[in-house]
Amino acid sequence: MAFDIRDYTRTSRAVQWQDLPLDEFRTNPLPPDTLRSLRYMCDVEYHTVCYLRDMLVTPSHKDPQVTAFMTMWNMEEFWHGEALAAVLAMHGVSVDYDELKATRLKLGWRDKLDPIKQSLLANVVGHDFVAVHMIWGAANEWSAITAYNRLAQLEQHPVLAELLQRIAKQEARHVAFYATQARDRLDRSRKAQRIARFALRKFWGPVGSGVMAESEVRHVLRHLMSGPDGRRAARSIDEHIARMPGLEGLRIVQDALDARGVPAT
Repeated sequence: MAFDIRDYTRTSRAVQWQDLPLDEFRTNPLPPDTLRSLRYMCDVEYHTVCYLRDMLVTPSHKDPQVTAFMTMWNMEEFWHGEALAAVLAMHGVSVDYDELKATRLKLGWRDKLDPIKQSLLANVVGHDFVAVHMIWGAANEWSAITAYNRLAQLEQHPVLAELLQRIAKQEARHVAFYATQARDRLDRSRKAQRIARFALRKFWGPVGSGVMAESEVRHVLRHLMSGPDGRRAARSIDEHIARMPGLEGLRIVQDALDARGVPAT
């Protein structure tokens, strides 16, 4: 699988939603559980900048392709947040930057120490840390695409489905970059494989779980990943990860569901 970083940077755009008939949400509103999940997704998209911050103190920032990608990636994720915020606004749910800032402040010292820990760990590991960054990013983006597709399937709202499809299309390009980089870097280094396997198995959590309240994490997982269809979607993410060099047999997403008691039937 190839990824043309120059084409990506030339064609990167903010997701469009202004042409969608958002007024339809006034006559056909979303139910509370869906709004709660959308709010979670919206906040996670806005908090992408924290992930970028942590990565800029690691060897990843020295790779010109990675930094070019992450610059555009962060911009696209921000606009995903804006698009979801527009849908929430149609339901009387406001999302403002002061509130987002307050969420980060609640993390306290953990938020301040994260980039320091990332820097120290990354410099101990060395250049192989970039492979960990890439597979971690791929796992998160596969999870994001799955979440958006699951919500569209569950809700069957034409306007919401179109917006989520547009967002998922951009997320698919993000996956393509991360997965291409991860496969190449893991294939070249057994050390990177061992470190990536250990990091994913011990430290990976559902997207947003490091920032959002655990109650909200559990809600989203139960809402989107419960039952046979949800578990099938989770298994698909794990299978993508397990096809990477040295990562055979990992089931980090299913493990996260089991740990939170999300029913598989």
